Amino acid sequence: MKKTLLLLSLTTTMMFASNGSELIKTNCASCHTLTTPTPNMIPTMKAPAMDAVMFHINLGMSDKKEIKAFIMDYAINPNASKSVCESNKVQQFGVMPSLKGKISEKDLGIIADHMMANFPTPEFVAMINEIQRNDKMNALINSPFLINQTALPHMTKILIENWDKASLGLNNEQKEKLLVVRKETMSAVMKIKKEVKVLEAEIIEAMVDGEEPKSVYSKVNEVAKLKAEATRVHLNCIADTITVLSEEQLGFIVPFWDF
Repeated sequence: MKKTLLLLSLTTTMMFASNGSELIKTNCASCHTLTTPTPNMIPTMKAPAMDAVMFHINLGMSDKKEIKAFIMDYAINPNASKSVCESNKVQQFGVMPSLKGKISEKDLGIIADHMMANFPTPEFVAMINEIQRNDKMNALINSPFLINQTALPHMTKILIENWDKASLGLNNEQKEKLLVVRKETMSAVMKIKKEVKVLEAEIIEAMVDGEEPKSVYSKVNEVAKLKAEATRVHLNCIADTITVLSEEQLGFIVPFWDF
């Protein structure tokens, strides 16, 4: 009897998995690629790969019931404010068309279960982690700041990436103020960054040419002063941004702020 029940259980599980695989191919694969995307695929993609969709969902949610409910709701009632992807991705791909009237609630639940069980793939997660490591390294190499730690996040960048999300809940007045902060910050930092780049190139060239280190001491001091100024701009940006946000909105930022 136990063997029979076990066999029935395994058979049901296999049928469920197979059904989920077929349903996701039929209802989702025309837009969301189900394989791990490569860089050359991105320009022609209609929508984020399913790997990317689940990767971003998992960043914002951990409870399986919450994730399943979100997937099922979004498929029927899609809206930019609900999106888990960065705002620029929503602008790039647009909001997905609703599946209302095109799929049953039961089948949608099976698809959600299949998505949670199979995406993102380990290969995709490894690829994203490598990209993020490279991005961090490049950002550090080109940074005009004295302090480069996640405990001092780039606040307006985080907000821009989540600009239209209902979970952040920015109103128009806040957006106007934040755009002013971002514009002033970016303008000041980019100006400093250009000056630092020129000075660093001159210092490097002098060392390659075999000049005495003391010949570039003044330039080193100038680089330090410029990076200190950029850091002050960064600190002011954080302070100015905090004054615009509510406590709830600051709570949204906490996961990006590694104290």
